[in-house]
Amino acid sequence: MSDPLQPERLPGAQAPQTPTAIEWAEPQRKARFERWITPLAQRHGLQLESLRPASADASFRRYLRISGADGSRVIMDAPPQHEDCAPFVQVAGLMAQAGLRVPEVIDWHREDGFLLLQDLGERTLIEVVDRERPSANLPLYMAAVDALIAWQLASLPEPLPAYSEALLRRELALFPDWYLARHRSLSLSAEQTHTLQDAFSRIVTRNLAAPSVYVHRDFMPRNLMVPSAEDPRLGVLDFQDAVLGPITYDIACLMRDAFLSWDEEFVIDVTVRYWERARKAGLPVGEDFGAFYAAVEWMGLQRHLKVAGIFARLTLRDGKPKYLADAPRFIAYIRAAASRYRELGPLLRLLDDIEGTALHDAFSFGRV
Repeated sequence: MSDPLQPERLPGAQAPQTPTAIEWAEPQRKARFERWITPLAQRHGLQLESLRPASADASFRRYLRISGADGSRVIMDAPPQHEDCAPFVQVAGLMAQAGLRVPEVIDWHREDGFLLLQDLGERTLIEVVDRERPSANLPLYMAAVDALIAWQLASLPEPLPAYSEALLRRELALFPDWYLARHRSLSLSAEQTHTLQDAFSRIVTRNLAAPSVYVHRDFMPRNLMVPSAEDPRLGVLDFQDAVLGPITYDIACLMRDAFLSWDEEFVIDVTVRYWERARKAGLPVGEDFGAFYAAVEWMGLQRHLKVAGIFARLTLRDGKPKYLADAPRFIAYIRAAASRYRELGPLLRLLDDIEGTALHDAFSFGRV
């Protein structure tokens, strides 16, 4: 989208102030931002002096918040040399069509990677959950389940890229490349490498056997916004990496969170409720909950190996050390899943050698 035309100033309106509170790595990008936002501020009644940081994520994107006559808006700053906003805009449209509460894209300057978005609020699910009383959170988690099922029911074979074997293997490779080699400074023996690659092949095969639906790929409380007074639905964010892939992925992601762990009783409770509702809605989750739950564990295992590598990369390459603090949670998830399945015994023994830990109770879900 090209720069919007300079609108005529509203009668009595003051000339907007130039935003100065935000730091910019490059003066040129700041200038391009000001050329884009100034006419939008006049058009939508935004107060440039109120521009402030909202949040940042694990990518090169950052988010700003700006006040206006009709409430606040969110600005995505995504440098185009690092981030492509097209998937965000595409998936936002797909999710809105599926009935999910996602930010409306008010304006998109494609060339420079600036988006003006509807603001879904400032409170995420992870900020409001009661960590000490899991059952107290059931209504919020069931709202998440409803959103997930609506998203999966909207699945079509064409719009989104496939969660292919090549992609699954690239993600798994992050574990030896970044977590083991660079973070732990470990060089695996030929036997250990064979053990790891054999486990990876088993994981990929099991996960590719699951039916395919739309997959958010980061469907967790940090990316879900609490309902507003005007809209009882949870808001959904950070969906730009969506793919067509295993139906087990997003429920595994929701209940085996990157930043929050629950006892297995609550994990099973929500997962079985999801399975019951999904089955009733006609989604391909099978007739045997035990088999479905095992498939969810194998999917979670792939995700946890990947994320352990990603968090190491964020620390070592991108200078974001806070993520690696959650690595013990992922190792606990990985070990808990590997301890349940005989074919993953060699992987569990390898992890014991690497981490120097004894076998945990198979029902431990890594509460840290």
